[in-house]
Amino acid sequence: MVVQQYRDGGGARAVRALAAAGVIAVTAGCFGGDGGGGAGDGSGQRAVAAADRPLDLLGQAADVLVEAGGAETRTSMETAAGGTRVTIRGQGAYDFRKQMGRLRVVLPKDAAGKDAAGAGGHRPITELLAPGALYMKNRGAGVPDDKWVRIDTTGLKDGNLVTGGVTDPMAAAELLRGAADVTYSGKTELAGVTVHRYRGVADLGRAARAASPQSRGALSAAAKGFSKDAVPFDAYLDEDGRLRKVRHRFTFSSDARGPEVSVVSTLLLYGFGLPVTVTLPDEDAIYTGEIRQG
Repeated sequence: MVVQQYRDGGGARAVRALAAAGVIAVTAGCFGGDGGGGAGDGSGQRAVAAADRPLDLLGQAADVLVEAGGAETRTSMETAAGGTRVTIRGQGAYDFRKQMGRLRVVLPKDAAGKDAAGAGGHRPITELLAPGALYMKNRGAGVPDDKWVRIDTTGLKDGNLVTGGVTDPMAAAELLRGAADVTYSGKTELAGVTVHRYRGVADLGRAARAASPQSRGALSAAAKGFSKDAVPFDAYLDEDGRLRKVRHRFTFSSDARGPEVSVVSTLLLYGFGLPVTVTLPDEDAIYTGEIRQG
């Protein structure tokens, strides 16, 4: 295995962030797991000088995805708190040029295999991702079936990196613009595709300053809302510099006196070049009433 270390200011720091009041409560879970992926047709022929300039390659990963256009995605978010570990999973598609996506998110059952209402499981949540906004359907007790819940992600303390149970794919890629202390771990294979693996720490503040205008608001909110900016990551780029997989590790307390919570958010991308159409709901389809937990 080839292991090389690269630094860009600052040392690796433990992640301890203040959590926002989650749209999806921490006790209801947050994602984990890997999911599958396949080779896509790609955009551009960008050879990866993997061991020569990893900081540049990671910093350009979001731009390469914009060139690729759309992609299929699988997400997972795994939460560990108080000895309990739960996982939320999502699957859908994302347009990196428009920074919009649609995912079907499945919440976990409780330890007895039932949700809080005693049914066999939660209904899947449909999430629409857009710059500065998150739309959710089938989210929260008391919300009519035909209504959507809209969240301003720039107003969330975590910038929707963990709140919605899905880390926005573009935000996940733009976080790599703040990469530092990167270790190149050599080649491996992911779903039949040769990829280069990098480990490092992303600085939220640096990533927010370097992010595209559409992502800057949410990442800036996270940089202000989290108690520390350091986010450890594992990233896998293919031979054309496209991000195939990234795993971020977030740690925070749900409140000042609450136990420490660990969240591992994983994004997989495949099927590059896929046309993605996302239609946002009209204003009259947005629910404005109270949302009950459960």
